[in-house]
Amino acid sequence: MVNERKSALNALKSLEISPNAGRVLWFAVFVSAICGGLYGYDTGIISGSLLIMEKDFHLSSVQEELITSAILVGAVLGAVGISWFSERFGRRSAVMIVTAVFTTGAIACSQAPDVATLIVARIYLGLAVGGSTQVVPTYISELAPASQRGNLVTVFNVAIGVGIFLANLIGFSMRDSWGWRPMIAVAAGPAAFVFVCMFFMPRSPRWVAENEGLVPALEQLGRVRSSRKLIRREITEIHDSVSGMEDQERGWRGLMLPWVRPALIAALGTAFFTQAGGLEMMIYYTPTFLSGAGFGGSSALLTSLGVAAVYLIMTLLGCLFVDRIGRRRLMLIMGPGSVLSLLGLGIVFALHPAPGSTGSWLVIVFLLLFMMFNSGGIQVVGWLLGAEMFPLPMRAAASSVHASVLWGADLLVTATALSLVQHISLGGTMWLYAAVNLASVVFVWFCVPETSGASLEDIENALREGEFRPTAANGRRIAISEDENEPEGSTVAEVPHAVS
Repeated sequence: MVNERKSALNALKSLEISPNAGRVLWFAVFVSAICGGLYGYDTGIISGSLLIMEKDFHLSSVQEELITSAILVGAVLGAVGISWFSERFGRRSAVMIVTAVFTTGAIACSQAPDVATLIVARIYLGLAVGGSTQVVPTYISELAPASQRGNLVTVFNVAIGVGIFLANLIGFSMRDSWGWRPMIAVAAGPAAFVFVCMFFMPRSPRWVAENEGLVPALEQLGRVRSSRKLIRREITEIHDSVSGMEDQERGWRGLMLPWVRPALIAALGTAFFTQAGGLEMMIYYTPTFLSGAGFGGSSALLTSLGVAAVYLIMTLLGCLFVDRIGRRRLMLIMGPGSVLSLLGLGIVFALHPAPGSTGSWLVIVFLLLFMMFNSGGIQVVGWLLGAEMFPLPMRAAASSVHASVLWGADLLVTATALSLVQHISLGGTMWLYAAVNLASVVFVWFCVPETSGASLEDIENALREGEFRPTAANGRRIAISEDENEPEGSTVAEVPHAVS
């Protein structure tokens, strides 16, 4: 490995650095993040489609739950199944497989002749949904420099918001002229676009270093970094990480190691609360809930569109500020707002306000407030932590478990939402979700460290040294400076909230 490092550093001297490295990085992020938009669209379009499907197929509430949650069953399977492919053939190749399934799955769903076929097709489409949430954040995080990783990975979240918004916009404006089949089929076009573009995107330098060597990894870094000094520093960190790998740390076996456990607890716990807090359920069932509360069909769909708009705006703001504010702090700031909003929503629902009354408007206000606090906090961070907390040897396996927990929690909530409403009322259901959101704040306080500003290798070192724990502020100095014009001797920057 020492000789390989020397060869890589020698190759660096003659490495051709792309003058468009910054643009290449952003284009790779943008193209791969479209998978997030496909996930948001394919899961969100069911909100408007159910109202039409109900008339075509004469659906019962159980059938509505099965159609809605079928995609989540596939998502759990896809999140686990893509791990092997990602580790064996690389992140970029895995993204291409995901987009192929997105394309064929959207077409299959749109052509379903009956309920049973539609459920099977949505399970198949869910394979791509779950696979994308495992491999795309990992791909982006391994391409991104440490100082921009939060911003770049959460572009995936923003794309989810765009997809959900477009799904609700089409559901509101085109449902009568299009019908539900074209509404679902239209997602095949962007998926095919991503599939073609991925042939030209850079590969993950870290995966290449682990599987092909440092010199090929150096070539991939040269496509997305514009400074030789930054490339030298990063390839050195990658070499140190790769050379320290042991066989028992690789893949699923590595997840059993005691020093990895704090990352598993923090990332998987956050993943569970990201979905169990009720936001995805609101996206799926807002029109159904509001129709049951006395709102007209158009009013319910228009409110659902407003919910999607708030989600998009807040995830965009979260993307812009998550590296500045910090992952842990953002969740602790926004979490209590989610709790209070759901408590208020539950009270208003329990009072059964008449349509058009002040109480009915309060339903919309509290609903939008919940979307603002939840989507701007834990929703931004939940997907990010799974892409950055786990060491390279077991990252693919760990991120699969992370995505599976996300989708498993989503499946649990979505498959039980309508039944909960029937058994404990709509107001009681909101209070239950308020309790879950309160538990998430407590969990973050005690179990989730700050990772903002730390490189992937810094996080791995903190785990190995037993220093991965939550603190209010510890002043740890981490090599994160990415300024090309910094003085040659300047390699560290003060991080007030970082991995302990």
